[in-house]
Amino acid sequence: MSFVFRPWQLFALAAVGAAEQDYQRAIDYLVAENRILKQKLGKRRILLTDDERRVLAVKGKALGRKALEQLAAICTPDTILRWHRELIAAKWNHSEKRNATGRPKIAAEVEEIVLRMAKENPTWGYDRIAGALANLGQELSDTTVGNILKAHGIEPAPARKKTTNWRTFVKSHWDVLAAVDFTTVEVWTTRGLVTFYLLFVMELATRRVHFAGCTANPHGRPVQK
Repeated sequence: MSFVFRPWQLFALAAVGAAEQDYQRAIDYLVAENRILKQKLGKRRILLTDDERRVLAVKGKALGRKALEQLAAICTPDTILRWHRELIAAKWNHSEKRNATGRPKIAAEVEEIVLRMAKENPTWGYDRIAGALANLGQELSDTTVGNILKAHGIEPAPARKKTTNWRTFVKSHWDVLAAVDFTTVEVWTTRGLVTFYLLFVMELATRRVHFAGCTANPHGRPVQK
């Protein structure tokens, strides 16, 4: 008996398994590399730009202090978390609005759309995001888009694509992800008690379950196909 999978189901399953293994290998490598880097740097100080501090602050806060103690190499966890507190404080500092002149500040709703587009579409550059905003009736230059992302510690598209986290990956593929597994049932036949293996596929987004078939030999060639 053969089982037929939809192409997107096979692709999703393979992608999820491969990505999980790749992420774990990357984490193990970075922990080892940062440990060596700490030893090499000693007490030497590395000067960072404001944009670099923002990136480390955003990503460091997401990791948490415990993970930072293992990974942080060029500055301490306390420093990274302090930068994040300063980033939050700067967001709510409205002193520049007093007697403000020049170009008006970007609306918070538009800024939120820019951030969402960048996070949900890691391959989109500043121009692509600006173009998508124009389709929504919001005219922003690519420079303005870049300034918004930099202010929130989000890298340009090439770097953002490489650092896409597991949660973002799953969210972007959620509609085509599926879980596949066997369950068993014991059936009396003319040959005695036989174990039948039932294959089910569940669409994760809808929780809809599909019965894909059953077999008494889950290791047979039809199943492997």
